[in-house]
Amino acid sequence: MSDAYLTLPRDTNQVRGLAQYALDFLAGRYPGPTNAVFRRVEQFHTDSVACGLSALACQTNAPRALREEALAYVAPQPHLGATCFGSAVRVWPEKAVLANCSAVREWDSNGTNFGYNPQHGNTRGEFGHNDFYPVVIAAAQQRPTSGKQVLLAMILLDEIRGRLAEVFPLREYKIDHVVHGAIASAVVYGAMLGATVDQLESAVGLVMAHYIPFRAIRHGKQLSDSKGASAALSTEMAVLSVHRALRGFIGPADIFRNAEAIFCLFERPAKPHTSPFDLTLSIAGADFAIMGMHFKIGLYEHQSAGAIQGLISLLQQHPQLLQDPTGLQRIRITIYEPAFSIIGDPAKRDPRTRQSADHSMVYIIATLIRKAFALQQASWESLMLLPEEYSPESLLHPETRRWMSCIEFLHGGQEYDNRYPDGIPTSITLEHATGGTLNSGLVMYPQGHARCESDALEKLLDIKFQRLASLAVANPQALQARFRQLIDATPEDVANLYSVELLHQPY
Repeated sequence: MSDAYLTLPRDTNQVRGLAQYALDFLAGRYPGPTNAVFRRVEQFHTDSVACGLSALACQTNAPRALREEALAYVAPQPHLGATCFGSAVRVWPEKAVLANCSAVREWDSNGTNFGYNPQHGNTRGEFGHNDFYPVVIAAAQQRPTSGKQVLLAMILLDEIRGRLAEVFPLREYKIDHVVHGAIASAVVYGAMLGATVDQLESAVGLVMAHYIPFRAIRHGKQLSDSKGASAALSTEMAVLSVHRALRGFIGPADIFRNAEAIFCLFERPAKPHTSPFDLTLSIAGADFAIMGMHFKIGLYEHQSAGAIQGLISLLQQHPQLLQDPTGLQRIRITIYEPAFSIIGDPAKRDPRTRQSADHSMVYIIATLIRKAFALQQASWESLMLLPEEYSPESLLHPETRRWMSCIEFLHGGQEYDNRYPDGIPTSITLEHATGGTLNSGLVMYPQGHARCESDALEKLLDIKFQRLASLAVANPQALQARFRQLIDATPEDVANLYSVELLHQPY
């Protein structure tokens, strides 16, 4: 292994290894990431803020309720608290994290990882999302931290959860993927507050022994607030576990090798007193986990991005189709597992909640088709899915429902399955009365994917930010500049980073 990586072997106490790694990483004892990595985390963080603020501005239910809850827990002294989006009131940090992570995640439109690292042979393909940056801000509000150090901590948090996603697929055991983020949050938050290795080990032990969410929150005919708030609820417990450990509470030790904890319980190691995996972490250069994470260009479940790309490409190649909506007769989408089961679930052919609709392939594609015919154009910019596409009226729009009935969703079998999680293997076929049968071919790396070679990403992220942030603030350009300059921010700037004046207060 090169000098750019640190490996925590499976026959060691990897929790203590993670704790020491985090302390050393934040203390600057490693060469650290390149400027490109700092730029990427800045992009993901800025994107997440637009998602969170717009969710609050639109009065979405879970962010509103959890922010209301947080504001009822005012910290006894300002230096003991953290702030919610759009407020200067210092509340208990676990409550600020609960509210802010919920807001960030509500639209399901921020970053995604697929747990794929063939260079190190780690391709278990667990999902995950960039939901956890408010953890870093909460810690920085209690212990003054520069903007560059904040970005370093965000890189660290994504590194830990991203590498765990590469070596252990929680979904295969019906456990929600937010566990990886909760573990990373406990380690990074505690390290930022000056916790010792012993205290960090206790905090992670508490998270894994007491607070494991199952995928029941993502299963069912109509999804609820629990789906979007899963990361927030788990991270609340991670932060609370750190504070308990800081007060002297001792949690389970060596939890990754504990035979009754989730890792060894579901994947029994070949040798006693080992975990099921070695864990390799970056300490220098550009190969950090965040560089393999993907952006969403709008509001949709990321596994639908291949079909979106295929549809847009076909309509751009055959613009005459937009002149004849009655000619389009059938749409056939072929995709891989697990996408076929998740966003092709028959229960999602009739979504009645936004949480179900943004996980419904037929709804997403039907809505794009309706927009394309209405606008007479097709591009990522023009067809970007926004909150209005998931309003109660849009969910039942007769044109959308008509197109939904024309969509056939197929599993592509081993040919497609073998190409995931390297890409998002998808093909889409349009059957048109006069245009004939048109096929996109296999789409692997759609717009927003880490391996997409398009140069349009930055422009599209700017457009997405402006459209979402304009729902929440009067001057989205100034807000965007604030987050793009985070690397140069002072500790005071960081402390006030989320104190944004919202156009509509959710509470």
